[in-house]
Amino acid sequence: MKTTPSLRAIAAAVCVLAMPLSVQAQASLPASAAATAAKPATAAVKRYELQTNIVDGKMVFIDAKGQVNPVLAAKVGDTVELVLKSGEGAEHDLLIPELNVASAKFSANSGSTTVRFKVTRAGTFTYYCSIPGHRQIGMEGKLEVSGTSLAETAAPKAASESSQAAALALYTPAPSPMRGPDPSAVNVAANPASVPSAIGARAPQTLKYRMETVELPGKLDDGTSFTYWTFNRQVPGPMLRAKVGDTVELTLFNAKDSKMIHSIDLHAVTGGHGGGQHTQVAPGQEKTVTFKALNPGLFVYHCATPLVPQHIAAGMYGMILVEPEGGLSKVDREYYVMQGEMYTGRPHGAPVHQEPNLEKMANELPDYYVFNGEVGALSKTHKLQAKVGETVRIYFGVGGPNKISSFHIIGEIFDKVYSEGSISSPKHDVQTTLVAPGGATIVELKVQHPGSYLLVDHALSRAGKGAVGVLEVTGEAVPGVYHAGAVQ
Repeated sequence: MKTTPSLRAIAAAVCVLAMPLSVQAQASLPASAAATAAKPATAAVKRYELQTNIVDGKMVFIDAKGQVNPVLAAKVGDTVELVLKSGEGAEHDLLIPELNVASAKFSANSGSTTVRFKVTRAGTFTYYCSIPGHRQIGMEGKLEVSGTSLAETAAPKAASESSQAAALALYTPAPSPMRGPDPSAVNVAANPASVPSAIGARAPQTLKYRMETVELPGKLDDGTSFTYWTFNRQVPGPMLRAKVGDTVELTLFNAKDSKMIHSIDLHAVTGGHGGGQHTQVAPGQEKTVTFKALNPGLFVYHCATPLVPQHIAAGMYGMILVEPEGGLSKVDREYYVMQGEMYTGRPHGAPVHQEPNLEKMANELPDYYVFNGEVGALSKTHKLQAKVGETVRIYFGVGGPNKISSFHIIGEIFDKVYSEGSISSPKHDVQTTLVAPGGATIVELKVQHPGSYLLVDHALSRAGKGAVGVLEVTGEAVPGVYHAGAVQ
């Protein structure tokens, strides 16, 4: 009787027949080919040159071929060598947190730096600059690694968990290191009395201004310091004054020891992004723009280098007054005051050197509100002074970058308010005036009683965060204006 072999028997027979063929085929391979099959491909050194620069208003990495934020490629086992150079002069670094890669910081002053690392994991990884604000304005790219991760072969679950943790770390702001207040911190508060002389009636002229951007440690509060970015080492920057029809030549110089690019955008300028388009100045360099003062009014200026709100919050704002034909009416005293808000890594009043917190800035959660750059700038460092009977004019602006001010003087009434910095149509008898971020106003008041008058933002919780100034009025009281007690 004929029997049909089972499937298992057939499979076994096939395996037995195949074995000699497989062994024979392997034996027939040349020795060199067999060695190649047994070993992985030889690891290579992948070398890339990356230079930083500004392209289309963004700060980026550029490779030797001119590619912006290029995709870098490597294989598992390769050694990657990155040669890094600051093309525009500012300070940068390069991080790939998932691969534990971090370069030294580099700038025009330090020259290029090189970072080398061996790639042991496959995947797509992000490289970026960790200087605050730089990644947000374009400094990031990808490293693509092909092959099989060594970690995945040994323990795929552990590698997966590690990858997730690294990805989470990539998007979680790293805590800034805490250090004590900087002993070299100086007062950066602009003197409110430093107002240029009135121009009045005259023919148009050409005015030349030169300003310097400086990064320096300043006294934010008693026992608290902060690294300010400034125009002319003060906050706000110097008040500029011109007249309708004047031609203004403005040169901006960035201090050689700066770590950032800086610029200036003047709201009084028509064209060129207010000057910001043509004044992106690297450390140790300068640029000049020329403009005609076409419209009268009080205008804000500020840094316009990305991340713009970061530069403003660090102190880079000021104002320019463009007088109308015939000038402004004469007053006894003029003052220059600006409000700003600051976003810090530690709570208000902490006895540390405060670092900027960009997440708080993005969420508009300030730790400080300040007049002229620091807590106590207009109550301890400087005070506004006047005598009974004098008329006081205050040029008031808001640098911001985010919050509206409800400007008010406790115990006084504004006789005139030039809302939004417009000189053409003043309001009269105003208690509190709104000033937008990046906006300005001019207020005038005749003081008629001695005492200390408080300048505040009438969102009064902000007074506890620093927004308080003092107008000190001396002299004899005007009878009947005010006294304590009943009618005499």
